[in-house]
Amino acid sequence: MPFDRVGFIMDFEQDTLDEEQIVEGFQRMIDDGSVWHLQGAYGRAAKRFIEAGYCRPATNGKDYA
Repeated sequence: MPFDRVGFIMDFEQDTLDEEQIVEGFQRMIDDGSVWHLQGAYGRAAKRFIEAGYCRPATNGKDYA
């Protein structure tokens, strides 16, 4: 099933996701590079998740600088 990025963002903004869903959603957006094109708070959160070891850097070169 394809990732519903808009649905994830809406659920995240409404604080209806558990920790596992948040990490999974951010990992999906890190992997496809989309998180770096959203408002800055998403990129900063993704960077913190990577640095804390909750998420891994993208393996396809679509990582933050």
